[in-house]
Formats: sequence, structure tokens, C-alpha cells
Amino acid sequence: MPQRRRRAREIALQILYSLDLCPDRDLQEALALFPFEGEEEEVVLYARNLVSGVWQRRFDIDDLLRTYLMGWRPERLVSVDRTAVRMALYEGVVEKLTPVAVAISEAVELVKRFGTKDSGRFVNGVLGRIVRELDKESTLGDGGQG
Repeated sequence: MPQRRRRAREIALQILYSLDLCPDRDLQEALALFPFEGEEEEVVLYARNLVSGVWQRRFDIDDLLRTYLMGWRPERLVSVDRTAVRMALYEGVVEKLTPVAVAISEAVELVKRFGTKDSGRFVNGVLGRIVRELDKESTLGDGGQG
């Protein structure tokens, strides 16, 4: 299962990257253009779910970035890094499809493979900061009891 999810994330990153570069492209068109032949059904379904969810919630996710990353606008991030951060936040924070630590780890591995030489460290730092800030807020919100 973990390898299937990793493969689904690789596919989702590629499709979301293409949408990020061509935002006027229709989501369904982008999905149709990806060569899914030979992929396991579970991989295809999870990849499609990630792509659809991240793309539909990208503005909410970017608002999280604006809120917790002072001095960094999502538009300034390298596209691959931005896409991986969006996926991790969607998967681990917004929809809680996977534990946050796993989502962060997977995002870091993806950008190490597809991003720049500094992408892994950068994405890890960005996601770590956001998660720490969200944890602080949830702790404060429950009176420090959590």
C-alpha cells in the first residue's frame, strides 16, 4: 500500500504541476492527458482523488501558506515545491487522509526527486512551520489541554 500511495503522489504531482503551469486547462482534460495505462486501479484512483481535491482546494491551501509564511506568497514558490506543499497540506491537514508526518515526508521525497537541490530542505521547513503553528493554535484553542 505505501508504494502504491507513493506512486499515486508522483502521478498527482505531475498532473498538478501541469495544471499549475497552465491554470486555464480544464481539470478533466489534464487528467485525461496523463498516460495511466499500466497503472494499478488503486494508484489511479488515489492519484485522481489527490489531483481533484488539491486543485479544488488550492485557494484555501494557499491562504494557509499566506497566513503562516510571512514574506512568502505561494506565487513566489517554485512550482514543484508549491505543488508538493499543496498536496501535503491537503492530504495531511485539510482532508486528513494520512498522518501529517507522512504527508510531509512524502512531499520532501517528491521534491528531492522532481525539484531543485534545495527543494527538500525548503519544503520540509515550510510544512514544519505551518504544522507547528497550527498545533500551537489548536493547543491554545482547547485551553492548553490537548
